[in-house]
Amino acid sequence: MKSVWPGSPAPEAKVPAKPVECPTQPLLWFFTAIRRDPRIGPSHIALYAALYRRWLEQAGTDPVLGYSHELMPAAKLCSSGTYHRVLRELHAYGYVRYVPSYNRLRPSQIFLHPESRGRK
Repeated sequence: MKSVWPGSPAPEAKVPAKPVECPTQPLLWFFTAIRRDPRIGPSHIALYAALYRRWLEQAGTDPVLGYSHELMPAAKLCSSGTYHRVLRELHAYGYVRYVPSYNRLRPSQIFLHPESRGRK
């Protein structure tokens, strides 16, 4: 990357693969949806927040690609059993669409975008 000196042109910015119209949409939808859902606890909210952060890092594109060892610390989850249980529950409750890879070398896919929620 070129350094910017006075009088030199600014470096070109990376263009996201898919423009994010409203980056807070999945988060607002989630918090509205869980308001009256007694099944959702702090672990679910923490994992969704970690997934949302990863989604933002990926320029707001679905699917979120991630390994459990990367997402667990961000969600403050210490047990892989808890991580997988909570992720499966979020999928079963319809808050995300989870497509496990079953391969240690390939990340799992998690869809946060509202258009992806209806398909299983």
